[in-house]
Amino acid sequence: MALDSQPTSPSGSGPSGSGVGGVVFFERRELDQLMRLYGRMVAAGEWRDYGIAGLSDCAIFSIFRHAAEAPLYRVEKRPALARKQGAWAVLGQGGMILKRGHELTQVLRVFEKGKFSVVD
Repeated sequence: MALDSQPTSPSGSGPSGSGVGGVVFFERRELDQLMRLYGRMVAAGEWRDYGIAGLSDCAIFSIFRHAAEAPLYRVEKRPALARKQGAWAVLGQGGMILKRGHELTQVLRVFEKGKFSVVD
């Protein structure tokens, strides 16, 4: 799995927006942000595993409490929505959109301490 460091165009037609064979994936900078958040949450004992998927219309970073369960959260990048609702979304376990926006940093704020807590 290669990471492309070229910028994504808003329409998703750029090198890392559409990727090889029309697959959307994360840029290195975006993946770094996601992995920093993941590392903090693992250190806090909240999360245990993650999965990454590159699909034809979106890239998904799934977060798990246990590897055998359904994902607790999904961070999705959908370049087709970049000019409308924003390319980024955080979805909860039931598929409910918790936060949507144009910038990854803004969307990841949903996980800030004090604003959000995980319930068993």
